[in-house]
Amino acid sequence: MSDAQKLTHIDAAGEAHMVDVGDKAETVRVAVAEGFVKMKPETLALIHDGNTKKGDVIGTARLAGIMAAKQTANLIPLCHPLMLTKVAVDITEDATLPGLRVEARVKLSGKTGVEMEALTAVSIACLTIYDMAKAADKAMEIINIRLLEKSGGKSGDFKASDFGRQEN
Repeated sequence: MSDAQKLTHIDAAGEAHMVDVGDKAETVRVAVAEGFVKMKPETLALIHDGNTKKGDVIGTARLAGIMAAKQTANLIPLCHPLMLTKVAVDITEDATLPGLRVEARVKLSGKTGVEMEALTAVSIACLTIYDMAKAADKAMEIINIRLLEKSGGKSGDFKASDFGRQEN
């Protein structure tokens, strides 16, 4: 089995452990993730018009995503605490879904990647959208959360293909 096929968080005895990144080189690392919240057109209109009972859905979800990225190590047991230098969460309307597209871009200069931070930001932003609009639409769906790209580090760059992606 090649190193690329091994699970890095499993030791020789098959036990979960935190990876030692102490000897790794610091590089600029960036990860981008996306996810979608599918909803009724009427719910999207409520969010667009700012007429939900809980207030600014998009602004609150953006902040929740940023805060979540910074807390990833507290949420996922084997993630390293990181000094992120940038977290951006963009939420855009998609009338064809209908719903909202959430994208998170996370960056640092460090010894380990930020894929989990980007995915956590997207996940929590999507959950926040659901929470804030559930009074109007309990049937909303959180769909297609995935890593779009990552750069930096020993494993090199990654860009997702559309292979295997489910239709919205």
